[in-house]
Amino acid sequence: MRHAYSVDRVRAAERALMARVPEGALMRRAAAGLAVVCGDLLRRNGRVYGSRVLLLVGSGDNGGDTLYAGAALARRGAGVRAVLTAPDKAHPGGRAALLAAGGRVTGALGDIGTVDLVVDGITGIGGRGGLRPDAERLVREATAGRAPVLAVDLPSGVEADTGQVLGPAVRADATVTFGTYKPGLLIDPAAEHAGALHLVDIGLGPELPERPDLEALQYADVAALLPVPSGESDKYRRGVVGVAAGSERYPGAAVLAVAGALHGGAGAVRYAGPGADAVIARFPETLVHPGRPSEAGRVQAWVVGPGLGDSSASATAVADVLASDVPVLVDADGLRLMDADAVRARTAPTVLTPHAGEAAALLGAAREEVEAGRLGAVRELAARYRATVLLKGSTTLVAQDGDTPVRVNPTGTSWLATAGSGDVLSGLTGSLLAAGLDPRDAASVGAYLHGLAARRSSDGAPVAARDVAEAIPAAWRDVHA
Repeated sequence: MRHAYSVDRVRAAERALMARVPEGALMRRAAAGLAVVCGDLLRRNGRVYGSRVLLLVGSGDNGGDTLYAGAALARRGAGVRAVLTAPDKAHPGGRAALLAAGGRVTGALGDIGTVDLVVDGITGIGGRGGLRPDAERLVREATAGRAPVLAVDLPSGVEADTGQVLGPAVRADATVTFGTYKPGLLIDPAAEHAGALHLVDIGLGPELPERPDLEALQYADVAALLPVPSGESDKYRRGVVGVAAGSERYPGAAVLAVAGALHGGAGAVRYAGPGADAVIARFPETLVHPGRPSEAGRVQAWVVGPGLGDSSASATAVADVLASDVPVLVDADGLRLMDADAVRARTAPTVLTPHAGEAAALLGAAREEVEAGRLGAVRELAARYRATVLLKGSTTLVAQDGDTPVRVNPTGTSWLATAGSGDVLSGLTGSLLAAGLDPRDAASVGAYLHGLAARRSSDGAPVAARDVAEAIPAAWRDVHA
């Protein structure tokens, strides 16, 4: 599992570690790891010896890491030039090391000629706001030749703690980060600026708190959480999902939500709503009921909302499901129709799955605010509704009310931006809730498999929601492989 920590926690851990190791040890470790990644990138396009490296160096320790790494590359025969954004504040030891290794140091860019690698060491994790005008101009000119850009710790100009980008920022092809991941490296829009991530171990792990601020599941984590039926399993032990979705206008939403639930491993699906004919035509194994959801029969979890529309019957269905004593997932139209007090009053788990526009409506904010500050938005929603919230989007986040780390899904793909994709995710997550997973685990695993299925079914080409649903079992097998 990938863990990410806030700047304050990283700083505290660094201070604790520096008190136990020789002076300068952390910077030497960081610079050595940075130099290795620089060398790997240079070798992909040629070789280290004779290559040309441009360092963009700010003040402070981040600039020191960059200068020492540049010195290591210069000793291997690379031509290294450092442009100092604040010459009077550049790290003196790093500057001296680079000069001693044969590198050059200047205070202006000038004619840079051919460059094989640009290293962004302008600001570190303590930077706030976007790049200043001089730094922005420097970055623009230095990257005009389209040489690969490697960011040091995180791209300059992005917010380490939130993933926000509040002004001009470096767009890197790769980022080398030290000790632990920072939230901004995993959350859009900042994550889009980071490129491929490389974590350098500098010995910080024992000094970090046990509970991270953010975490991302990996294959092994998902495999350990996925429910696998035993020889004694029957459809009830595997989990029966109730689906209250669809309408005369949107019958397809019911079909896709049921598809997600069935392909997600549900023992059975009970459908309650006006889309029964469409559901049965596609999935004859579905148990359908024409009346209220509470009258449909025994279920271990409910999914309500996709394609319900705005009728009074739809509002009644949402209220009926929220009154149940089993886990409930609310999506799409259900988010508009649900009563906030009824959600907060529930004793069984509730999972809300809004996209940015729906989250903005629930928070009384602008969509742009949610998209720019996804981490704060998902935390606020979880606290306000006393629920687990899966915020869909370019980075899907899962937050639970209480003192638990927010989870970020690493398998998202832009091909999921298609009609009905969210309906499939709702059914899939509902099947995991019915199987007995904790709501935070169900939402996290559901998002992970959903993204994996989309990648598998698209293979770089357009994909429809039904294709994603049908690829879920293959994604399941991939995780267990």
